[in-house]
Amino acid sequence: MKKINLSTRQKDIIELVKANQPITSEQLASKIGVTRAALRPDLAILTMTGILEARPKVGYICSQKSSSSLIYDYIRKIKVKDVMTKPVTIDEQTTVYNAIVNLFLNDVGTIFIENNGYLVGAVSRKDFLKTAIGGTDINKVPVGIIMTRMPNIVFVEPEDSAYEAAKKIIEREVDSLPVIERISEGNGDKVKVIGKLSKTNITRLFLKLSENT
Repeated sequence: MKKINLSTRQKDIIELVKANQPITSEQLASKIGVTRAALRPDLAILTMTGILEARPKVGYICSQKSSSSLIYDYIRKIKVKDVMTKPVTIDEQTTVYNAIVNLFLNDVGTIFIENNGYLVGAVSRKDFLKTAIGGTDINKVPVGIIMTRMPNIVFVEPEDSAYEAAKKIIEREVDSLPVIERISEGNGDKVKVIGKLSKTNITRLFLKLSENT
């Protein structure tokens, strides 16, 4: 996510609106010394970001929303695909021991399990801990035995709101969610893992938001 930097002309437009609101695009163009067509992209940006409001047959005014409301609206527009990262996946026949090695080498809290390239389950640090405490031979048992299986996996899709995905993480008390792509086949839909959204992704998102305010 990149910080939005306003141009000098866009800043001038904001000041003119503050001083003369409501003000039409014709009046703004006249004061700035450009054509309405030249001003149109700037006005579009300022209205889309919520800085200005366009009122039909009246003109432009500064937004009545508070800064916190604008930030809330901005957050709700961020999608999962904007913040997701690469998932760690293994085959369900991988031994628990090798799965644990993968977990620590990749520094993740959850590994997603595939069979023939499709998502079939997930296993977390808690699952590994329970297995190790239970005395299971982790060098022989496949991870498919201890994983949580579909359809009990909570997932999200790229176009979903990152805000709603973060709520799922909190409500379900999980480390991360797989980001999936649906694949239609003759015997029903299957899903592929194309990314992950984790607590770390959400933390990074809020850090970036704070840097941009």
